[in-house]
Amino acid sequence: MTEILEVKGLTKRFEGLVALNNVSLTVSRGEILGLIGPNGAGKTTLFNCITGFYPPDSGEVIFEGEDITNLVPHAVAKKGIARTFQVVRAFHSMSVLDSVTTGALCRTKDVREARQIAMEILEFTGLIKKRDIPAHSLTIVDRKRLGLASALATKPKLLLLDEAVAGLNPAEIDEIIGLLKRIRESGVTLFVVEHVMRFIMSIADRIIVLHHGEKIAEGKPKEIAEDERVIEAYLGERYA
Repeated sequence: MTEILEVKGLTKRFEGLVALNNVSLTVSRGEILGLIGPNGAGKTTLFNCITGFYPPDSGEVIFEGEDITNLVPHAVAKKGIARTFQVVRAFHSMSVLDSVTTGALCRTKDVREARQIAMEILEFTGLIKKRDIPAHSLTIVDRKRLGLASALATKPKLLLLDEAVAGLNPAEIDEIIGLLKRIRESGVTLFVVEHVMRFIMSIADRIIVLHHGEKIAEGKPKEIAEDERVIEAYLGERYA
């Protein structure tokens, strides 16, 4: 698999606090890469630097061979990177269909075309029957689906997911696992932050671990589960 994303020596500070310290990683086209670590490890900061929400203090973000380090978020989205957030950012007064249509307008200025794209994505994500209800009235699992649908409407090549199954029960987690596998099969590469170990260990091809802003481990799920540094910093002896 060829690399779709390369992060080189990324460092980000906030008033003297080092949130990311010389982090380097690659994401291969077509894989599901997991990112784990304790709260405050720098996971969301990394996503924010990749997607243009934060400018890094040093380092580079290379997407499909192009340096996108200093691009603003909407320009990053147009290049083909989309993301979801820990708290789903829907336009709560809008219907589900209108919320996803807004995402599709990243790719076309034709509202009818954007709406058609949105309808197809709502069918794909299992939200088509709820297209006319207000986004704020959705259940937690359907809000997660809406976040995915809105991101997919931008037609990404790489999708960054920030805690895609937080707050869900086991059956709902299994539903999202199935959906993410279908998204990967459709040709989208996934980079996933998650604390739910059952989820990340079952879905990721490879996992990277951050701790205090530094990468401390990288490998296949079984290797990560048995890594003494990861057990001590994050998983704990009970998980091991």
